[in-house]
Amino acid sequence: MNEPAPAVTGVAGEESAAAKGALARRSIVAATIGNALEFYDFITYGFFAIQIGHAFFPAQSSYASLMASLGLFGAGFATRPLGGVVIGIYSDRVGRRPAMILSFALMGLAILALAITPSYSAIGIAAPAIAVVARLVQGFSLGGEVGPTTAYLLEAAPLRQRGLAVSWQGASQGIAGILAGVVGLALSALLPPAALDGYGWRIAFLLGAVTLPAGIWLRRGLPETPHTPEPSAEPATAWRTGMQLARDSRRILVLALLVLAAGTIGSYVSSYMTTFAQHTLHMSPTVAFAGTVVGSVSGVVGGLFGGSLSDRIGRRPLMVLPALAHLVLMIPIFYWIVQARSPAALLVGALVTGFLSALGASAFYAAATESLPKRIRGGGFAIVYSLSNALFGGTTQLVVTWLIHASGSPMAPAWYMFGASAIGLVARWLIIETAPARTLATSSA
Repeated sequence: MNEPAPAVTGVAGEESAAAKGALARRSIVAATIGNALEFYDFITYGFFAIQIGHAFFPAQSSYASLMASLGLFGAGFATRPLGGVVIGIYSDRVGRRPAMILSFALMGLAILALAITPSYSAIGIAAPAIAVVARLVQGFSLGGEVGPTTAYLLEAAPLRQRGLAVSWQGASQGIAGILAGVVGLALSALLPPAALDGYGWRIAFLLGAVTLPAGIWLRRGLPETPHTPEPSAEPATAWRTGMQLARDSRRILVLALLVLAAGTIGSYVSSYMTTFAQHTLHMSPTVAFAGTVVGSVSGVVGGLFGGSLSDRIGRRPLMVLPALAHLVLMIPIFYWIVQARSPAALLVGALVTGFLSALGASAFYAAATESLPKRIRGGGFAIVYSLSNALFGGTTQLVVTWLIHASGSPMAPAWYMFGASAIGLVARWLIIETAPARTLATSSA
């Protein structure tokens, strides 16, 4: 009779555990890099909205040109829900890796098309038409990016390090902001305003487009999502359809939608600060891009710290307390920036708000994805994320630009963000604890 194989212990066991840890780290790094490259492309548009408006939407007033450019920016959000449904569900049925490769390839092709499309003065109405198509494809791909990537990060991580792993989702967006801000800062410092307006913004997009081969190569090398243990198994609901599981999860889906809507408004008001600082506060492009870089760096630090801390003390404290502090400080900081109109005010404000908003975002990403069954995790999170972005991300910069123009008050963006953040704070409070360190300890007590 065959004897049972001996258990893997000692050095071999340690090597096996180390190999698994290294595999998880490589998977997380590859997914994060791809996500950062995608968001670099999307964020860059917001930074160069003024210059893009001049290229594709020449108008008699700078306000009309900017509004047309921001309208094109918003067009990218119209197809986000469709991308969330198609690519998100694809990731649940076929796999995370092919879904992430598909979304990245579409994004790269769209950003390349936008970068090389001639201006309105060269080809007329065809220029904005091509730009609109490129933005719709870009929105579709990004709508299907976040759900599968977040699910992948969660499932690739050790059970008690999920918060830190998922925090790289937000951190990768911060890294993208840093890269986009550095490129914008360099271009605005090296090129005269006429050159930046004429072709400088295209350089920024082409730098994103050249990452397409590297990004696809990185994602093709990923293993499919490791089947890590879940805090609670799903055998009793394994027979349920995706729609039934979605109905059972409707509470967390609705709360996640509210939190993401508030976060979307906050994020795009923050990214609008580059345009706001130039167009409304009349600061130089160099100062405006420096503020973006500072806010993004503090966001990366805050996000990673918040994700790691949520693994130890739980998701809810990190979701609620930083959001409350951010809400209290929001109006005073924005008022200081508007009144002082100085580089110091802009940089300090970006530092504080970037850190606080990211501190709680990582815990929320982990809690929302942990609360969803694995069979609908990629699609469910992709749909609520893309829907919130479609409803509020695409309209935020248009709304705040109109509010400033209609009211004559540069404080309008702060009040818009304050109302959204207050709703998001209530929704965060209602989300139950999901951190394994807390839930497993409670169940074993």
